[in-house]
Amino acid sequence: MTAALPSLAKLKPNPAWATLPLFDRTGWRRMAFGEFAESIGERAEPKDAQEEIYVGLEHLDPQCLHIRRWGKGSDVTGTKLRFRKGDIIFGRRRAYQRKLAVAEFDGICSAHAMVVRARPDKVLPEFLPFLMMSDRFMNRAVEISVGSLSPTINWTTLKLEEFDLPPLDQQRRIAEILWVVDEAMNRFQKLEERTARCADAARNEHFISERHSNSLVPIRQTGRWVSGNTPSRGRSEYWMGSFPWVSPKDMKVALIGDSEEHLSESGRNEATVVGAGSLLIVIRGMILAHSFPLGITTRDVAFNQDMKALVPAETHSVEYVFHWFRWAKDKILSCISDSSHGTKRLAMEDLFAMKIPTPSRKEQARFVESVHALESTSCRVRQNFQKLTSVRTALLNQAFTAK
Repeated sequence: MTAALPSLAKLKPNPAWATLPLFDRTGWRRMAFGEFAESIGERAEPKDAQEEIYVGLEHLDPQCLHIRRWGKGSDVTGTKLRFRKGDIIFGRRRAYQRKLAVAEFDGICSAHAMVVRARPDKVLPEFLPFLMMSDRFMNRAVEISVGSLSPTINWTTLKLEEFDLPPLDQQRRIAEILWVVDEAMNRFQKLEERTARCADAARNEHFISERHSNSLVPIRQTGRWVSGNTPSRGRSEYWMGSFPWVSPKDMKVALIGDSEEHLSESGRNEATVVGAGSLLIVIRGMILAHSFPLGITTRDVAFNQDMKALVPAETHSVEYVFHWFRWAKDKILSCISDSSHGTKRLAMEDLFAMKIPTPSRKEQARFVESVHALESTSCRVRQNFQKLTSVRTALLNQAFTAK
């Protein structure tokens, strides 16, 4: 008969976890980086590797050990570096971006990267990537970079930097734990991506459904559209109060209840104000070159002239219109052009002419609830991913902090 497992709710973290045998530094040796790793300088010409995988710095995600996208040799020009499966591709240009990945295939990469290979008699190939991900390594890499516009690391300097290495058996134990954490992080990331795709698919299925074809109306007719403004900057009494004045830089979240700048009560009287449950969109600015920010207000707010607000009519809920905008994002971005001042602007007449369904409020609520359920799941998964990232960071820094 096996003993019952203790309740997870009763388990508590060990306050002395950092002093467990795993982190016993007996037998650790301080060595120059070049003693246990080497820079692979094998050159490759794209014309001779047109069908091979090409990995540029743009293909590497910060603090991610996996290469999730790539191009082909035929896409690029100029001499590149050849890497082999198991090598580490490290972005030596702008090291502060923390771009580093382990190759799971052979290919060629940007010459702005460094191909690093473990010397297995000194360091395990499974262990080296984590040493290089640590704050100890990355901070030092930034410090020894040269150049102002695009600071870059030179191998001749990096190879002389000293780091503490545990014995090989301890490297193996540390690497096994960190790779398990990495695997869990990958699973959470894939689950987040799947739930996000499900939410996109639900929007797509709903808004292109033929059953809504007889209820389409121009987006202009979904409520009252309001333009924002900026109270005079020359009147100091209008500013430094507590009333939110929203600008495009505040449009980083879906729910808008605060802002970087605030108005006084007299400034509020000079501003355009909308209440809770209004939709804010950005219609002008360079941010429109790559995204279309929008959000729902959770309280009364003022907003500036680079934005418009929709106060929805009874026919449409603000959440339903919000999801329509999310669904129509690519189509909306196609209506953006350069203004006479060189910035980006949204052609409002083109936007207002776009059609949105008008199902019953009950059907709108069911649709919004289903999408919110998927997005809430995606959000919870993302939170778990972030917690694991913190765990990995703590383990890395405990293991590799200089003593």
